[in-house]
Amino acid sequence: MDPIRTEALTKSFNGLTAVDGLTISVSEGEIFGLVGPDGAGKTTVMRLLTGILDPTSGDAWVAGHHVSKEAEALKEEIGYMSQRFGLYPDLTVMENINFYADIYYVPRKGREERIEQLLAFSNLTPFKRRHAGNLSGGMKQKLGLACALIHTPKVLFLDEPTNGVDPVSRRDFWRILYQLLREKVTIFVSTAYLDEAERCNRVGLIHQGQLLACGSPDEVKRLMRGTIVEVRSSQPRKTTAMLRERLAPLPVGLFGDRVHVVTGDVAQTTERIQTILSGESLEVKSVRPIEASLEDVFVSVLASDKGGEGN
Repeated sequence: MDPIRTEALTKSFNGLTAVDGLTISVSEGEIFGLVGPDGAGKTTVMRLLTGILDPTSGDAWVAGHHVSKEAEALKEEIGYMSQRFGLYPDLTVMENINFYADIYYVPRKGREERIEQLLAFSNLTPFKRRHAGNLSGGMKQKLGLACALIHTPKVLFLDEPTNGVDPVSRRDFWRILYQLLREKVTIFVSTAYLDEAERCNRVGLIHQGQLLACGSPDEVKRLMRGTIVEVRSSQPRKTTAMLRERLAPLPVGLFGDRVHVVTGDVAQTTERIQTILSGESLEVKSVRPIEASLEDVFVSVLASDKGGEGN
C-alpha cells in the first residue's frame, strides 16, 4: 500500500466544504506538493491526513493506518510540521529537540547520536545552545524540521514550511528535504509558492477544496490551455489592468514585473497587445511567447473552469 492514499476524502464545516472528494496516492520516497492559494483547503487536508480532524466522509490511510480509526498508532509513524510549529522560545535548540524526543518516547540509548545527526543535517550544530526565540526565521524552520524528525518518521507532513522565509533559507530547506528522500521518507508538503512546486516529484493543484490537476510538474504543465505571451513594460501594474480590460476573456496575470497573457493565437494577441499599449503611451520592452510555469497553468485552469460555469 502507498504511504498516503485517500478516497473521496471530504470535510465540511457548518455547511462549507473545505475539502471536496479528494482522491490521491503518494508513493514511498516521493515529495508530493499540494499547491494552492490561501483558503484552498491545504491545511485542512494536512489535518485530516495527520489524524487531527475526522473526515465528514471518505477515507484515508497513512503509513498503513486509517487516519480516523487508528489515529494514535498513526502518530507514531509520522512527523508533522504545522504553519505555527510549537517551538518553545525560552528553550535552547537542544532542549527543544529533547522535549520532542520525550513526547515521542525516543529511547535514551542512541538518542544523543540521533540528535547530533539532525543538528549536522540541518546545519544547527553551532547554535545548539542558542534559545529558539533568538533564531532567524530560516533557522526556526530547520529546528522545527529536526523536532519533527527526531523519532524517524516514515511520512513527513509539512504545511507551508517556508512561508515568510528568505529565499536563501528556502533553498537550504529544500536541500535538506532532498537528503531525506535518500532515507526513503515520504514527504507531503503544501505550499503557495508555485516555483517551489517545481521541485516536487508530483504536484496536486487544489482550489476551493477540489483537486484540479495532479501529476509531475511537466505533466501538469501540459494541461496548459493555450500559450503564454510575456509582456515587459515600464508600468507592469497599469499594463495588467489595461490588458485585462481590453483582452477579456483572455486570462491575464501579473508575475513580478512581467505580465502573462494566455492565448490560443500568439500572433494575433501579440499584435493586439502592442497596439493597445502603444495607444496608451506605455513603454513596451518586449512581447514574446514563453514556456508556461506551474503558476501559469494554475491561472489557466481556473480561468477555464470559471468559463465553463458561465462566469
